[in-house]
Amino acid sequence: MPNHSRHARLLREIADALDTEFQPTDDALTPHPDTLDIISNRHTKRGQLNYAVPDVLQLHRRIRRYNAETDIAHGDIVALALDTWLRAKGYPPDPDLSCP
Repeated sequence: MPNHSRHARLLREIADALDTEFQPTDDALTPHPDTLDIISNRHTKRGQLNYAVPDVLQLHRRIRRYNAETDIAHGDIVALALDTWLRAKGYPPDPDLSCP
């Protein structure tokens, strides 16, 4: 009979990791608590994100307007929106690649 203990251990590790994952709320647009912590830290290293987006969506204008009404920085608006959407689609950040 084959020894499946290695596979069982890996499955337990996966189950444990899934248990510690953020559980979505009823509101899919609620940002992840870890993302909010990162955004609130002004010492977080930041990088430029440049993508061509359809003008008809008026994203630049809408981001500027939201910034004016909430005082949330443009980059933080984009980071919150993309992170929330990617997590909802099943693409959370890799915890092994996160900076301490």
